[in-house]
Amino acid sequence: MAIPALVTKIDGNLAEIDVQGTSTRISIALVPEVKVGDYVLVHAGYALQVLDKEDAEETLRLWEEIYGDN
Repeated sequence: MAIPALVTKIDGNLAEIDVQGTSTRISIALVPEVKVGDYVLVHAGYALQVLDKEDAEETLRLWEEIYGDN
């Protein structure tokens, strides 16, 4: 399962991302065009593609609606 994440910092082929307040580092080797402030689709520690901001935020909203109380 892949989730949208906001890129907050880039260091070479690694990026720091934020997913609803949780930060982690991932590989961005597959999406060299990514920049700070972009949303990416993340699976197993890798960014798979850059996402449209509105689509990413809507997906995160739906995740929160479905899983927010758990």
